[in-house]
Order: sequence, then structure tokens, then C-alpha cells
Amino acid sequence: MSDNLFEKAVVFTDIHYGLKSNSHQHLRDCNNFVDWFIEEAKVRGAETCFFLGDWHHHRASVNVATLNASWKDLKKLNDFFDKVYFITGNHDLYYRDKRELNSMEFARDLDNFVMVDELFEEGNVGIVPWLVENEYKKVAKMKCKYMFGHFELPFFKMNAMIEMPDHGGINASMLRNPDYVFTGHFHKRQYDENIHYIGNAFPHNYADAGDNDRGYMYLEWDKEPVYVNWPECPKYVTCGLVELIDNPGKFLDAYTYARIKLDVDISYEEATFIKENFMEKYKCREIQLVPIKEVEEEYEAGEIQFESVEQIVISQLQTIESNTINTEKLIDIYQNL
Repeated sequence: MSDNLFEKAVVFTDIHYGLKSNSHQHLRDCNNFVDWFIEEAKVRGAETCFFLGDWHHHRASVNVATLNASWKDLKKLNDFFDKVYFITGNHDLYYRDKRELNSMEFARDLDNFVMVDELFEEGNVGIVPWLVENEYKKVAKMKCKYMFGHFELPFFKMNAMIEMPDHGGINASMLRNPDYVFTGHFHKRQYDENIHYIGNAFPHNYADAGDNDRGYMYLEWDKEPVYVNWPECPKYVTCGLVELIDNPGKFLDAYTYARIKLDVDISYEEATFIKENFMEKYKCREIQLVPIKEVEEEYEAGEIQFESVEQIVISQLQTIESNTINTEKLIDIYQNL
């Protein structure tokens, strides 16, 4: 055995157990992804796993159903891999600006897990959790072949449309010492010289529409990284009704969430009939019909939003970060109004 930290490794990130108000469908997707990921690792002979942060979605509490799904899949990873290097991302932390409390503490007792909640260096590898205070100054001095982290770097895209502004602190120029830097946090797969945002496990919402380059990365020591997409990932689609009717098989399958613009002069009843037929034939998860007028107004406003009022309210409630307010309780209260 060499002194290298690993020989063959598989890497994934940002799976977010508990997303969508602890949706059972999302938990099933997480479970199916982990099962597929382990099978892929078995085929490739990978003995080591790296998880790059944001296992859980909600900072302040973990729902019981989510906790059960989370624990079962953590156990699967522990039982298969020789080592699992597990980074705590910002969503795993109770406080955004310090790491003293996290929702993953129980995983520390798993035999094959190495919980990385402090800067880690071993075997020509650096592993960096969510940074707090001035830790980026220490990271800038780290010299290693491979670095794994959960970095918020300016000028990379947070999603397909929005670029991260520069607020000071760490930036790409500080991470040029390693041969490769692999990071989670931003969900879109993207690269800049030696820095790779590897992309999250699978698409999570309509911000990921049309971008299914999600899955995991395979890394053999001294070789180029290989990216593998999950073929059965949830897919988010936005298109016009005319385009959909012309080629429905291009857009729809059993994993699809679709927002369809009513860009043809038909009644709502006719559009609903078409929707129901497509739902029946392709077994889609969701098809939403969006009047073209709404889309035009959104373009004029300079912001594309295809969400219902309920979705917008829930989305805003989920963004609340507080140690005293239970966001899940607020959502329950709103949904029962």
C-alpha cells in the first residue's frame, strides 16, 4: 500500500436530505442515488468515498422521516467503503459562522467515517470543511496534490443564471497550489483551471432545468477525474406547449418535472386535457401549465419565476435562518391556513 490517502475514490456532494419540506419523494431519490453510487463504486473498485458537504438541508432541526432515511444511507456508505471522508457543509451547521454544532455529529461513531470539521492534511491530500472567520488564509498556504472542500468562491455560478459576487475572503487565486481542487456548495458542474465544482448529486428544482450533468466523480490517483451522470436522476424541464406537442419524448419521462408555457391559442380545458394525456402516457412526476402572459410579464420584470404563490411563500420560509424559529412549523401552519 502506498502512502497516498487513496488509490481509487468516488466523490459526491450536496444531496440535501430534508429538501422540499422533507418530501418523501426526495428522500426516495436520495436513497436511490446512494444505492446507484455504491454499485458504481463496486464496478470501479473504489475503496474510498469523499462527501463534500450539505448532507442535510435544514440547519436547525432534522425531521424524523428525514433522520431515518439519512441514517440508513450513511450506514450503507460506512458498510461498503474502507474510508468515508465526510465534510460538514454550511447546511450541516447550526451556525453559519462557526462549526461547534452540526446535524451530522451522530455519524462520527460510524467505524469507517472520518468526519472533517477541521482542516485536514494527510497523504498529499487536503480536506477543508465550510470555512469560518479567517481560515481561508491557512487554506491558501496548504500544499497538496488534491484538495477537497466546500468553498464559496466568487465568480462561479451558483446556478445556471446567477454568478457569485466577490464579498472578500477566499477566491480562486488562493487555491492554485494543489494540482486539483474539488468542491461542493454550488450545484452546477463547472471548472476554472485546477478548480472543479463537481456538481451536486442530482437536480433539485427548476433552477436546474435542462442541466442534468449531475452524479458523482471517479478519481484514480495520478489520473484525470471522470464525471458520471446519474441516468435516473429527477429532471426539470421548461418549454412551450407547441415544442412539447411536436416532440414529447424529448422532454418527458417518469422522472420529469415540467413547466409548460401555453404558447398556443387553446382553452385552458384543452391544455388540461393534453396535460392529463401526457401524464398518463409518460408517468411524469409533475406537469405545470403556465399562461404565456405570466411568462412575458416575468421577462419584462427581468426575473424568471414560474412559481405559484404557495411555492413562493414556502420557498421564502425555508430561507429563514434562526436558532429560535422552527421553519418547518411555520410551513405547517401556512399549509393549514
